[in-house]
Parts: sequence; C-alpha cells; structure tokens
Amino acid sequence: MKSRSNLNIMLRLIGLVAPLSGFMLLAVLMGLVGHLCAAFITIFGGYGVLSFIDDHAVFRLSAVFVAVGVFALLRGVFRYAEQACNHFIAFKLLALIRNKVFQALRRLCPAKLDGRGKGDLISVITSDIELLEVFYAHTISPAAIAFLFTVIMTLFIGSYHWLLGVIALIAYLMIGIAIPMVTSRLSGDSGMQFRMRSGNLSSFVLDSLRGLSETLQYGQGPDRLAKMQEQTEMLAKEEARMKRVSGRNMAVTNTMILLFDLVMLFIAAWLYQNGSVGFDGVLIPVMALMSSFGPAVALANLGSTLQNTFASGNRVLDILEEEPAVAEVTDGKEIIFDGAAAEHVTFSYDTEKILSDVSVRIPEHSVVGIVGKSGSGKSTLLKLFMRFWNVQQGSVELSGTPIGEINTGNLRDTESFMTQETYLFHDSIANNLRIAKLDAAQEQIEQACRKASVHDFILSLPQGYDTPVGELGDTLSGGERQRIGLARAFLHDAPLMLLDEPTSNLDSLNEAMILKSLREERNGKTVVLVSHRASTMRIADEVYSVEHGRVN
Repeated sequence: MKSRSNLNIMLRLIGLVAPLSGFMLLAVLMGLVGHLCAAFITIFGGYGVLSFIDDHAVFRLSAVFVAVGVFALLRGVFRYAEQACNHFIAFKLLALIRNKVFQALRRLCPAKLDGRGKGDLISVITSDIELLEVFYAHTISPAAIAFLFTVIMTLFIGSYHWLLGVIALIAYLMIGIAIPMVTSRLSGDSGMQFRMRSGNLSSFVLDSLRGLSETLQYGQGPDRLAKMQEQTEMLAKEEARMKRVSGRNMAVTNTMILLFDLVMLFIAAWLYQNGSVGFDGVLIPVMALMSSFGPAVALANLGSTLQNTFASGNRVLDILEEEPAVAEVTDGKEIIFDGAAAEHVTFSYDTEKILSDVSVRIPEHSVVGIVGKSGSGKSTLLKLFMRFWNVQQGSVELSGTPIGEINTGNLRDTESFMTQETYLFHDSIANNLRIAKLDAAQEQIEQACRKASVHDFILSLPQGYDTPVGELGDTLSGGERQRIGLARAFLHDAPLMLLDEPTSNLDSLNEAMILKSLREERNGKTVVLVSHRASTMRIADEVYSVEHGRVN
C-alpha cells in the first residue's frame, strides 16, 4: 500500500469533482447564504434589543421581526438546496469511482489479483467507496463555506473594532483548523488500521462461508469462530479508540467556543469602558460570534472521522493508481491463427521459478498434450499463451507474432481458455454460457453443449437452459460445472483451444464423448490439452512432458 499524505489524498479526491464543479460551486453558495441567514437571525435579535434602548437604532423593531422571519425561511430553503447539491455530487461521484475501480480491476486482472483477498476487495468496492460520501457531501463544501463565512464574519465583527475582528478570526481558526489538526495527529494511523482490519475480517468471513461444509465436517467450527471473534474484538478496539478521540475533540471544541465567547465579551466590555465602542459594539459582536461557530464546528467534528475517510480514500487510490502487470494492447497487430509456439521460456512468480527454458510447438489443426505432476508449470504455460503474464525470458508467439504485439481483443478472439475451476455466476445456465459469446443463438448454445456432453443433463433440469445455478455454481456437481466450462470454450469458437484438465472430474463415459468431440474439432481447431490422465492424451498428436518447470 502506498504511503500518501492526507493532503495528497484530499487533492486526488478533489480532482474527481472536476466534472461536477458547477454543482459544487452552487452547493458552496447555497451553504454560505444559509449559514449567514442562521447567524443573522441571532444578530438581528441583538438589533431588536437595541431598538428598545435607542430610538435612533439602525433597525426598527418591525423591520427586525420581518428580517428574522425572512432569514428563518431562507435558512431552511438554502440548507435543503446545499444538502441536495452535495448529495447529488457525492452519489454521482461514487458511481463514477465505482466505474473507475471496476475498470482498474479489469486492467489488473488476473496477475495483480491472484492471491489478493477477495473479501478485502469487496470491502474496498463497498464500504470504502461508500465512506467517501462523507468527504464529498460533508467535507469539501463545508470547508469552502467555512473559509468564506470566516472572512465575511471577521469583516462584519471587525467593522465595530479591529481588535474584535482579530479575536473572531483567532476563534474561527482555532475551532476550524487547529483543533482538527491536533485531533488528526492524535488519531495517528487508527483510521487506516480500522479499514485494514475491516477488510481482513471481510476476507475471513467470506472464506469461512465458502468453506463452511469442510469446517463442519472436520469439527473446526469452534476454532474458526474463535478466530473470527478475535478479529472482531480487534476491530472493535480500534473503533473504540477512534470514538474516544472524537469525544475528546467535541469536548475541547465546546470548551474553546465558550472561552472565546467570554473573551469577546470581556474585550468588548473593556473597549466600551474606554469609549472605543458604543453599547452596540458590545452586544452585536458578542451575539455575532456566539451564533457563527456552525461552519467551524462542522470542520472540527471532521477531525477524527476524516482519518477513517482518508484511509478509505487511500485504499481506493491504491487500486486506481496500481499499474497492471500486463498492459492491454490496442495499437498492435491483428493476426489470423496458423500455429503457436513457446521458445526458451523462463518464468517466475516473484522469486519462485516455475518454468525454465521451455519450448513447445503447436502446429495448426493439431492436438498437443502437456502432461506433468501438479505444480510442474503446465497451467502457467497456458496462462502465458493467454498473456495473463509476460514472459521474463524467451518468447511466446501466435502465427509467428510475439503475443505482446497482438491487439488484446484479437488475442482473446483467437483463444478459448478453460481453467481447472469453472466459475459460474448466480444466473441461468444459458446466461452463464453466453459469457463466451454474448450474441449466441440458442441453437449455437445447444450445439456447444452437445459437444461438451452436457446438453441432455441440462434438458433434464426443471427449467432447462433457464435453470438458475446457485452462487459459485454450488447447485451443480464438479463434473457438471466442468462440462459447462468446456461448453463455453466450444461456444467461443476460437481457432486455438487451451484446455486445462478438461476431464479431471468426469467419468470414463463422459470423458470418451468429450474426447470424441475434440478429435472431430481438429479439422477446424487447434487444441492444447493439459492433463495428468493418460486416457486424455490418447487423442494427442504430440505430447510434451513438463517436470520441475522443464520439458522432457
């Protein structure tokens, strides 16, 4: 995770407001006028008192009552307008940020997301982005309003005597800036710790739900629950610490407001005794200060909550600014497939070497088998052909062109890739199949399923192809999910099929039917089969054996 200052995070988040700057200016204007109306309700109360004392007062009592009524009405209208603008901006920007985050995740996939906690990612996409609503709706606009409001009220109070204006300015700066800064420092990295622990807990809960049957089977429920309770308690302690800081902040803020009110009263009274101001120079400045701390208090109350918000912003910016391991190619070459090859390929995950000087040739219209023990690098080799990662040494080519020079869209159209674990979305079987080809007709879907030996099974279901599958495909067996995954590969109809253990969960009858389909495909397709089953390799024209990252 990158280390960014709060100022840097704030500026980056503010930069996202640019498309909605007009609404932001309107929100600031509405908020400023609304706060001025609220302050001048009290101030005009002071003018009402003066009208009783002095017949030559600035405002008559009737004018004061009218002004107070107008200010009260306008306060409600402008307050509503400010909040409406702020929340419109916030929700629009949250939608924009979510869109940017999903685009970033698409760019980072799969290399940068392998091994990353899915629960933590869910936490970023949901709670972290939601928390930014506090920043956009309750921070940017209030900060601008507080600045402008401070200038206006300082000039107004200072119009009675410059010393009173200075006291008001110091009071606003102390309440609105100094106290939040001190609070932020006292909070330390508690906001970041809270968001990280929250993400870790989300990952743990998601992992626990997915492995619930195994947990029950092996009697690990109490141990799992204890670990979850431990993480929950750590999260609660971090939250309690943040709330204590927030409570101290509010106590200090209220105490300082009272002290500054008293200071203003004593100084104004001293100036009155010296003849520097009249009675109005005591009453109006004191009442003006007492009624004008709203915008500054709003900033003071943000001191502790902003730490949590900035922590969420930092986690979101980490995803938005992270560079993908493999960049998408849009200005490269378009190819027509006529064979593939890996030449002297060496590849490592961090410091762990997976493939060492591997060379494989895949002629067009052939079936090439790759066998080897688990962890020998077979699946990694297929992923390199898909360009999920870039090779570190050697080259991977399609049609004599290095895959790094081929447009990513063209590369994906040229290859069908079936992984060991078929992921099924919580949707109908037909829609799960259409992922491979969005405009596929029902006839094409059924033809692909026949090749994958799953058509008859689907028809036996209550709703046929419209049958919904459970989340993660849990309502289907491993073999059924695998055959649907293979049907996807057939439906994609790419000239190069990369199949990773396509028959590992199948019985011998279904395996034979699928191998028959693959054998029939060799006239129009090129197939690469990764498997540890000797029976699967019977249809291969050539078999490569991978052991310890080397081809034998």
